[in-house]
Amino acid sequence: MRIGITGHQDLGDRTAETWVRDCIRRILEPVTRPVGLSSLAVGADQIFAEVILSLGGNLVAVIPFPGYETRLTHGRNTYDFMLAQAREVIHLQPSSSDEESYFAAGKWIVDHSDRMIGVWNGLPAKGLGGTADIVQYATDVGREITLVNPIGRTVVDIAPARNGEDL
Repeated sequence: MRIGITGHQDLGDRTAETWVRDCIRRILEPVTRPVGLSSLAVGADQIFAEVILSLGGNLVAVIPFPGYETRLTHGRNTYDFMLAQAREVIHLQPSSSDEESYFAAGKWIVDHSDRMIGVWNGLPAKGLGGTADIVQYATDVGREITLVNPIGRTVVDIAPARNGEDL
């Protein structure tokens, strides 16, 4: 099963990071040899990638544009390590802005996943391609998504709408 991630880079503190890691592990443990799709950004993406690999799964790195790694203000060592562990690396063509490229990468992940995990606080995106935008896109295209809220400490599964039903 191909599982994609979208999520915040700043999860708050170490307890929130630990809680998110535990939630992602519980979501992924029942899946036999999961294939995880991630852009390997700091925060939720890197936590997801670590869990995928620790469970014996395969990682697909989706790189939004050339030079993406230079935008990482921290977590670069983890990014480099995870990129080297990836079974496959997808290099997307750059869009007219970084934000448009992030949005394109998030949509690519949704489009190529059977299921999504969204580490999302429920707030609007701070810029185009943020977590809220990708969660909305995933629900718009009918992708099953599990929302992990690091602030409210809730986990909610959203199944695709059937026959025009609202989500």
